Amino acid sequence: MNQFIRSFATLLISGCLAQVVWAQFNIIGPGFQPDENGTNPDAPRSEKTSSNFDTGASIKHCSQCPDMVLIPAGIFFMGSEENQNERPKHSVSISSFYMGRTEITQGQWTSIMGYNTSRADTCEDCPVENVSWSDIELFIRKLNQKTGQRYRLPSEAEWEYAARAGTTTAWSHGTDKSNLGDYAWYERNSGGKPQKVGQKLPNLFGLYDMYGNVAEWVADCFHLNYVGAPTDGRAWTTNCNSPQSYGYGTVRGGSWVSSAERLRSAYRGGAGPSQQYGYDGFRLARDL
Repeated sequence: MNQFIRSFATLLISGCLAQVVWAQFNIIGPGFQPDENGTNPDAPRSEKTSSNFDTGASIKHCSQCPDMVLIPAGIFFMGSEENQNERPKHSVSISSFYMGRTEITQGQWTSIMGYNTSRADTCEDCPVENVSWSDIELFIRKLNQKTGQRYRLPSEAEWEYAARAGTTTAWSHGTDKSNLGDYAWYERNSGGKPQKVGQKLPNLFGLYDMYGNVAEWVADCFHLNYVGAPTDGRAWTTNCNSPQSYGYGTVRGGSWVSSAERLRSAYRGGAGPSQQYGYDGFRLARDL
């Protein structure tokens, strides 16, 4: 009987260890797989980590190039039932890609463009703002010419997938907005201006300031809802001048003037592609 108990205990411990190992490597294995309720039972728990740039493997192609983090492939449920333009909640498959660890800074912008367009505050390590979608396209062309790389804006689906980092809650750290200040600069703690990038806690993918600081342009034109949206992670760039779009571009993540509600992972906004706002900036993506 004692031998049986010891054997059973050994099997039980081995099984638990296997589950632990699988949970640790699931992030780079089969990707995030939601169940029928849209939740992800295997997603890592949201835990505070150091605000130093030590979370997630990354690459960098030049001294002023963005630090790019490898985002694992997976499936997630995009959108929510909170607002009409966040519906319907739908499943999207994302291929692995690189995402900027932080928003593009004023120093990075100036090194490529030769001038600083920002107006909220002058600070080399602060996110660049007062940039239009059209301005960003020119910046990307110049950066790609300089580096020989193929940087781009992330699609809206890639952005939300990266912001959620395997979570399904309103914010990647959970549902408690009282903790939002640990992860974001927004109306309650920004001091009325954008702040240096990378000072708050990162999400589980090692990305900083996905919420707040500056709202981030993405590659998609704005649509009033997700009816007909791509389900493979591509940018939605059709019917951009229809009554469902108004010719607007899309911004995500909220900014230093935004409320907690506007920082939710699913929240969306639109703006004219040639418009410049002191609270809009961007981060870059890159294919593998």
